[in-house]
Amino acid sequence: MELLSGAEMVVRALRDEGVKYIYGYPGGALLHVYDALFQQDEVEHILVRHEQAATHMADAYARATNKPGVALVTSGPGATNAVTGIATAYMDSIPMVVITGQVMSFLIGEDAFQETDMLGISRPIVKHNFSVTRAEDIPSIIKKAFYIAQTGRPGPVVIDIPKDMTTPTERFPYEYPKSVKLRSYNPVTKGHSGQIRKAVDMLLAAKRPVIYSGGGVIMGDASAELIELARQLNFPVTNTLMGLGGFPGTDRQFVGMLGMHGSYEANMTMHHSDLILAVGARFDDRVTNGVDKFCPTARIVHIDIDPASISKTIQADVPIVGPAKVVLEDMVQLVKDSKKRPDADAIEAWWKQIDEWRGRHGGRYRTDDSEMMKPQQVIEMLCKVTQGDAYVCSDVGQHQMFAAQYYQYNKPNRWINSGGLGTMGFGLPAAMGVKLNFPEAEVACVTGEGSIQMNIQELSTCKQYDIPVKIICLNNQSLGMVRQWQDMNYESRHSQSYMNSLPDFVKLVESYGHVGMKVTKYSELEAAMREAFAMKDRLVFMDIMVDPFEHVYPMQVPRGSMRDMWLSKTERT
Repeated sequence: MELLSGAEMVVRALRDEGVKYIYGYPGGALLHVYDALFQQDEVEHILVRHEQAATHMADAYARATNKPGVALVTSGPGATNAVTGIATAYMDSIPMVVITGQVMSFLIGEDAFQETDMLGISRPIVKHNFSVTRAEDIPSIIKKAFYIAQTGRPGPVVIDIPKDMTTPTERFPYEYPKSVKLRSYNPVTKGHSGQIRKAVDMLLAAKRPVIYSGGGVIMGDASAELIELARQLNFPVTNTLMGLGGFPGTDRQFVGMLGMHGSYEANMTMHHSDLILAVGARFDDRVTNGVDKFCPTARIVHIDIDPASISKTIQADVPIVGPAKVVLEDMVQLVKDSKKRPDADAIEAWWKQIDEWRGRHGGRYRTDDSEMMKPQQVIEMLCKVTQGDAYVCSDVGQHQMFAAQYYQYNKPNRWINSGGLGTMGFGLPAAMGVKLNFPEAEVACVTGEGSIQMNIQELSTCKQYDIPVKIICLNNQSLGMVRQWQDMNYESRHSQSYMNSLPDFVKLVESYGHVGMKVTKYSELEAAMREAFAMKDRLVFMDIMVDPFEHVYPMQVPRGSMRDMWLSKTERT
């Protein structure tokens, strides 16, 4: 049996797990591991400029592939810099393995140089964490970490490795486990057949049904099954922010995203439904609005891999614990085998009502005769130029909502954004993580002038590794969503929401060796964007000046029902 040091075991185990890229930043506690990385060429390390970017790159890889991404950071500030990225993945149930360096084991608790209690710090924001106490356990710990990260409800796992566990001169027998079994961790693999049958009976009897699907459909690889069930039943489908692409955005049965900035027709469909089939969605506050007013006439079937998510905020009439893919497969088969069919007249009348709602709003927005661009126009142009087939990685704010509303996602895993935590600075490193792994695909980072500056230093990483993402910056010279709330709730007292000293982004991007463009007129937008995407081997930053006073609509009225919305600055339901 081969003898390896702890550091070599880390690298070999990652290789044996099938890892191609790891994203990180070196430091003293991990130098043995970095030396082991240098002496092989099968696992490639991407050197970021800030550890937060490493975690976002790993996270985005996972969102695009449903496989765990890997980040490698040193002890102390290296580990704490990664905390935001770990929390981002945790909130959105993204599989990720983060390896953190730690001081020598005999120094733990002594306030040693660059010591932090990473186990304690990360405990609330990880699915599990490990501390290595014996170097020979490293292969089995890494195997367990990957298993835990990607099974059941996915999530990030932290492995904290003291430096003396990686000493080059101490060697141990290496064998990477073929499988792993944890006595206290047994995620369900199938739904309860009786509950599934009961749910199907309710679906077939419904007169005003809606399918409400979330990120669990994407991460559970259940999009095909969701589409088949919706086709069988001819039911309307709405997606959460995290679920976009789980059902084709251009399909007639798709009524749009629901929730705080959901479409008018999606929110109205939900509110007036008599049956909601929730799949891989957790009824979070950005969907439900006022819980006591949520969908008062609807019975609820809730499918989720995590039993803790079911009936957590909204009581389910039929709870089904199980993987979305497997449960939906069973439902499809039961519907196929059943002699019953939904009431065709009732479903037709329901669709007639939905089409009326769709006709009333349907994503409309106002333009004028000036050349000032609306952010909606920019996203629609992005969809047109990329033919709706790009990976769209978003930062957080108004631009995120516009990208969710106006880009039509027809495939799962193409919309990459921070939903639960709402992390500004996510977009650029996320786009980098996707582009590295899908070099032939079009990858766009939709951002704002506030968000992009959170991790703009990663333009240096893009130059080093030739990562030619396209950055679409909707520049409204302010923290747009903050300003919108101030307009609506604080009588337009814009406290600290304007950016009064923005850089010249074109010059800044060019200083990193990339291509910069500034677009100020709508008439110039299409030609400029086509030129940007035609430069296949160059990173292009498009600084696009948009209307600074445009709001995101619809917008739910706080603590109201799903049907209570602002449709414009002057129009309310």
